[in-house]
Amino acid sequence: MNRRHLVVLALAALVTGCSIPTDDAPRVVQAPQGPFQSSAPADTTAPAGPAAETLCFVRDNRIISFVRRVDRLPTIEDQLRHLLAGPTAAERDTDLTSALPGAVNAAGVTVIGGQARVVVDKPGDDAGRSDEVLAFGQIVCTLTSRDDVATVTFSRDGRPLRVPRSDGSLSDQPLTRADFAPLITPR
Repeated sequence: MNRRHLVVLALAALVTGCSIPTDDAPRVVQAPQGPFQSSAPADTTAPAGPAAETLCFVRDNRIISFVRRVDRLPTIEDQLRHLLAGPTAAERDTDLTSALPGAVNAAGVTVIGGQARVVVDKPGDDAGRSDEVLAFGQIVCTLTSRDDVATVTFSRDGRPLRVPRSDGSLSDQPLTRADFAPLITPR
């Protein structure tokens, strides 16, 4: 045998020797016993439910979409209430804040034909942060993250409320994320 034949035979042996055997029929594979330990530290302060709720908070004067795990899909009223409550302690530890305190006091919200109609009260005397553009942007971005909401309007005392958009203009027309796009940090 010459050297060329030996190389071909060695290669053939190598290729056939490394194959995975096949079964003639499917077989049951048992899963390993759990529970399994994660190397990531557990965050016992963050809610961990089967449903996802998008809330828009502020970091470095920019709007950040944040997904919070909750026990059930929130109603639009629940979602607005959660937004107004602000970030949890664990979320604040990641530098998330809210521009809502002192700027916007929402009293309620309804959805009619894909439009969220938010009724806001007059801000109280205990005004904290007063960046209204970010505050209204937080509400619009949070509510339009829902499948059932395309636009958001605001009213006070039964009249349309003119709210600031990211370009500095005031609008009493239905608003979308696009009205605040320059202030939104992409994911």
